[in-house]
Amino acid sequence: MIKKEPIRFKDLFMIMLGCCLYGLGLAAVNIPNHLAEGGATGITLIFRALFHIDPAYTTILINIPLLVIGYRFLGKRALYYTIFGTLMLSMWLWIWQRVPINIDISHDMFIAGILAGLAGGFGSGLVYRFGGTTGGTDVIARIIEQKRGIPMGQTLFALDAVVLTISLCYIDIRQMMYTLLAAFVFSRIVTFTQVGSYAARGILVISESYQLIADQLMIELQRGASFVHVQGAYSKDEKKMVFCVLSPNELSEAKRIVDKIDPHAFISVIDVHEVIGEGFTYDSPTGQKVN
Repeated sequence: MIKKEPIRFKDLFMIMLGCCLYGLGLAAVNIPNHLAEGGATGITLIFRALFHIDPAYTTILINIPLLVIGYRFLGKRALYYTIFGTLMLSMWLWIWQRVPINIDISHDMFIAGILAGLAGGFGSGLVYRFGGTTGGTDVIARIIEQKRGIPMGQTLFALDAVVLTISLCYIDIRQMMYTLLAAFVFSRIVTFTQVGSYAARGILVISESYQLIADQLMIELQRGASFVHVQGAYSKDEKKMVFCVLSPNELSEAKRIVDKIDPHAFISVIDVHEVIGEGFTYDSPTGQKVN
């Protein structure tokens, strides 16, 4: 029987903090510097510019149908976190628009774009990292991530571009370009915040000299290695594949070791985004871990 995940106070606190940072960026950077925004938040800014409706209110209204979709695909816990994130973003937008905060950047649109991307990216990244969303296209991006494995940052950037094109009804090309800069920074920072500053790399090596390659990786790089049994779909031949987890700066050295032993070896590099516990431990004399 699958145990239901509990709703944790730590998650709710970090979601609230993330919404606080995101809302601050919108109210103190985007709006004063006439920068648009992507996703559902961008739509709320369009309503603000055209109809003078407070984004704090339209955030909730726009998210109602999307939350219905989220319930069908994300389950109860994710839905509760999304509702909480939506309410928190709406609350912080309402607060920050009424708190006198002046970030003096001397009308430098480049700095404004960077700051908007940093604030939104860090804020949203915290929300996503602790299992929540701020509603809107975040719900769609999380569904795609779960179903297709596409990182949320990439999906959000694509959706942002669509909304930003519509935003040309109230901003000019110059402002849109700086907003796209903010959206790009946003997508990078979201991924960075979710994954962390370090992401291990895994290499998969298929070679007849698998034992020698594994031995040399363990000796020269002091990294453990594992053998994975594989079978060719066409030939039905069974082979052993070497799997080794490395730090990013060890990749070129690992490729050099493999190429020296077998120039015709097949090498594939994968990202290891999530390490369970303290790290990966493989069968090696040192019990080396990658954290």
